[in-house]
This record gives sequence, structure tokens and C-alpha cells, in this order.
Amino acid sequence: MTQILLAIISPHRTGPTGPAAELLQLYLERAARYTPCTQRVFPSEARLLDFVADTAARTRPALLLADSRGQQLTSEDLAATLGSFQDTGIQQLILAIGPADGWSPAALARADHTVAFGRITLPHELAAVVAAEQLYRALTIRAGHPYHSGH
Repeated sequence: MTQILLAIISPHRTGPTGPAAELLQLYLERAARYTPCTQRVFPSEARLLDFVADTAARTRPALLLADSRGQQLTSEDLAATLGSFQDTGIQQLILAIGPADGWSPAALARADHTVAFGRITLPHELAAVVAAEQLYRALTIRAGHPYHSGH
């Protein structure tokens, strides 16, 4: 079973607060019905990349970077992307919300995939909620659950 980690780069905060934190937790709890899902805040991109490199497992973690220049996917496409990683036996998938000034060339080179939640720029707290909801939606699509229902 693939574990999913929603990683957030935030040098000044411990993570989303207030209503954003509540929504983030709600969607991660819902997603965890299908596969283990957690979130973690990293103070820098370098710390995230160190974590990815140091993660000991049978397989190396798959790294998906959220980036406004990444590939725009439909929810079904995201479900297929997650499924392709799950089907190859990846033990951990990391979806990361990046630093305010964007991902470095090193991070982009390490990424297995970059995804965009549209071309707009979102604040980190909102991007984390959107990512968590889309993870949940993708998992329900894969499970055939009616949550998505084609809209």
C-alpha cells in the first residue's frame, strides 16, 4: 500500500491554521480511508530533498511537485498518475507544495512529475487544501466511489 505525504515548504510557519487547517485535516482523514495519508511542513526545499534522499524503504519515494508551470491534469488524470505509482509498488508518494519563489532546478530534476492546480498562484495554505482535496478525489475515483461523479 502506498503511503502519501503532503509536504509543505514553509520557512516561517508550522503549517496551515484556522479554517485551512480544518479543511486540510478533513480531506487527509477522508483520503486515509483508502491509503495512509499524512502532512508535514518542511522549513526549506533543501530539508525536503534531504528527507526524500534519506527515506529508507524498499523503493525510493515518488516525488510530485505542485508548480504553476507543471502539467495541468484533470482529476481523472491525477487519479491515473497516482494509480500508476501505486501499481508499480511505490511505497511512498510525496506531493509537495513548494517554496514561495518556486522550485530550484535541483528539485525539478529530482521530481518524478510536476503538476499544476491551474496557472494561478495560490497561497500555501489554500494550495495545501486544494492538494488534499484532489488527493482524496483521485483516491475515490480509483475506488469507484461516487464522490467525484464526473464533475
